[in-house]
Amino acid sequence: MSAEASVGPAAGGSAGFDLRHHGDAEVRGADVALTDLAVNVRAGTPPGWLKSRIAASLDGLAAYPDGRAAREAVAARHGLPVGRVLLTAGAAEAFVLLARAIPARRPVVVHPQFTEPEAALRDAGHTVERVVLDERDGFRLAPAAVPEDADLVVIGNPTNPTSVLHPADALARLARPGRTLVVDEAFMDAVPGESESLAARTDVPGLVVLRSLTKTWGLAGLRIGYVLAEPDTVTALERVQPLWPVSSPALAAAEACCTPSALAEAERAADRTAADRAHLAGQLAELAGVRVCGPAAGPFLLIRVAGAAAIRTRLRELGFAVRRGDTFPGLGPEWLRLAVRDRTTTDRFVIALAKAIADTAA
Repeated sequence: MSAEASVGPAAGGSAGFDLRHHGDAEVRGADVALTDLAVNVRAGTPPGWLKSRIAASLDGLAAYPDGRAAREAVAARHGLPVGRVLLTAGAAEAFVLLARAIPARRPVVVHPQFTEPEAALRDAGHTVERVVLDERDGFRLAPAAVPEDADLVVIGNPTNPTSVLHPADALARLARPGRTLVVDEAFMDAVPGESESLAARTDVPGLVVLRSLTKTWGLAGLRIGYVLAEPDTVTALERVQPLWPVSSPALAAAEACCTPSALAEAERAADRTAADRAHLAGQLAELAGVRVCGPAAGPFLLIRVAGAAAIRTRLRELGFAVRRGDTFPGLGPEWLRLAVRDRTTTDRFVIALAKAIADTAA
């Protein structure tokens, strides 16, 4: 076993982790409006032109959804045949489909990462094994840590919540005959140039790439994502998918977000996010007792700070919501995840965080 990871079964239900806790829970129930650093959806979205495209689709709601144009647009966007694309009601639906359609004997989820894949596998009756990456190595992947006979492997890239971007070649080396390799690229369009993406690769056997349009375009309430995989896998997933799973407005959004102008806008947004993330990391580095996990590549940062639970509560009182880290396998009560926002918001937040740290220490 690699020194960079530990391997073991996730026994006893979720083994002490609330796998169904997500960032949106952090902004509910507050007496006052909170500045949201808990949810990783880009602020100020969806843009006006996208709202207009979605609104125009409402005239066709009497007809059943027809996903052909959106599917072709996604395929063209990645340079793939249409038969390698499946549209889903958000990337989260794809985890449910995979859990139901793939007859895995030894499924492995690489943690810390988005917990919905493991939850979906458990709900489908699978016994899930965890490969837990080591903080001391920056939560970077050691391919040898994944059991050789694992026939389903799930990993995020860039990974939520660590913001680690794994090298594409290292991920590709996880492929094996008879293994389904699932790479969750829900945040890849927030990476400038989408470096290390496997989305367009057709030479990696058993590869399944998941994508979301939720984060960059602010469409969490619309539910739109897609799967890129071998045609046989797409067919298997489609068989367990309900009829008309993606609404007409969501299909309109998918088609619109694949145009050259939309892709150019997403690239500009990724560049801004990278600059804003660097500003946030720099500000956090000035605070005693705060350790930033890095190098980071996603639109969020993972930090470690003593007393994080009390600090999170105090931050709510000061008007800020952040994501607790202790629901992610491999993390604990000293971790928080922070969404990247504009510099003005970051500066206000860092002042509040410094105060929350001081108040809880006192």
